[in-house]
Amino acid sequence: MNERWWDFASVANFMKEGFEKAGVPSHEAEICVDVLITADKRGIDSHGVGRFKPIYIDRIMDGTQKPVTNFEIVRETDTTAVIDGHNGMGHYIGVLANRMAVEKAKKHGTGIVAVRNSTHYGAACYYPLMAIEAGCFGMTATNARPSIAPTFSVENMLGTNPMTWGFPTDEDFPFVLDCATSVTQRGKLEVYGREGKQLPEGWVIGEDGNYRTDTIQVLEDLTKGKAALTPLGGLGELTGGYKGYGYAFVVEILSAALSDANNLKELNGKDEKGNPVPIKLGHFFMAVDIERFIALDRFKEITGSMCRRMRAAHKAPGAERIFTPGEKEHDAWLERKDKGVPFNDALVKSFRAVKDVLKLESDFPF
Repeated sequence: MNERWWDFASVANFMKEGFEKAGVPSHEAEICVDVLITADKRGIDSHGVGRFKPIYIDRIMDGTQKPVTNFEIVRETDTTAVIDGHNGMGHYIGVLANRMAVEKAKKHGTGIVAVRNSTHYGAACYYPLMAIEAGCFGMTATNARPSIAPTFSVENMLGTNPMTWGFPTDEDFPFVLDCATSVTQRGKLEVYGREGKQLPEGWVIGEDGNYRTDTIQVLEDLTKGKAALTPLGGLGELTGGYKGYGYAFVVEILSAALSDANNLKELNGKDEKGNPVPIKLGHFFMAVDIERFIALDRFKEITGSMCRRMRAAHKAPGAERIFTPGEKEHDAWLERKDKGVPFNDALVKSFRAVKDVLKLESDFPF
């Protein structure tokens, strides 16, 4: 499959114009673009610019997501807040809510903000990275459309529900653990679909309990409840699948119960007649000021030392390298910083469609 590269600044300008033409205010569009571009800079193509059209532009155009965000503070204390995003732009809602958590942490030691009625907020790693920049450690969690089957079930009940942590270190990159509570996530399936690849066995099960690898049909059947992702650990209990199921459930509670948000099957994005409706997600953000426990430089030194010792562990036969969380993303940035975003044929087609439909003036080189 053909792959071309387009520099980050030009991709960002194109998407910003696209969001604005779709009705998103300039200041909101700028934040949304930065969240998406950051994912591609870190090699997280499943949550980057590939979702510009099919997740965000298309939902604005079909009326299931509002382009102008009403960010309402429902209740607030010195260390906590509950936000209603009124089905606006999830990236913008996420950044403002997480910024509140960080500001509360710097002032009071800890900040926790829960959000309801939001939309997809992009790659979760963006938010702990914000906390790290402020000398905090951060965590975020979000629910999502039903995808994961609980242990001993074949019905998709829980979202891929990431619980993402970030800690500063004294290295060139922070410790950032950003992963779903399923074996894989819907975005990775979308990447496989764009690349025309079959899924590995073990990622998805059908209604009969057997594994499925037919990518395109799986993506359609996930929305119909006819396929489900396996939780971290896989099927059953023998390899620890109940742990992934349990952590996905924890994320659902943090994301929905604290903020009174939609949850579980309420997030399937369809009404009784199968028509698309707003999904209205819940998010959870936490920031903790490290200086309330230990000098920031000392914390970074300790955490960096742990990472270096971990990477120095005895390697398995045939293994060339041990990674610590955040390292592969740093490697991706070093590879891409002078190249930009990789565009395969499917992504080229998607961006062309946005340019044509919204009549964008930005250049598109492919």
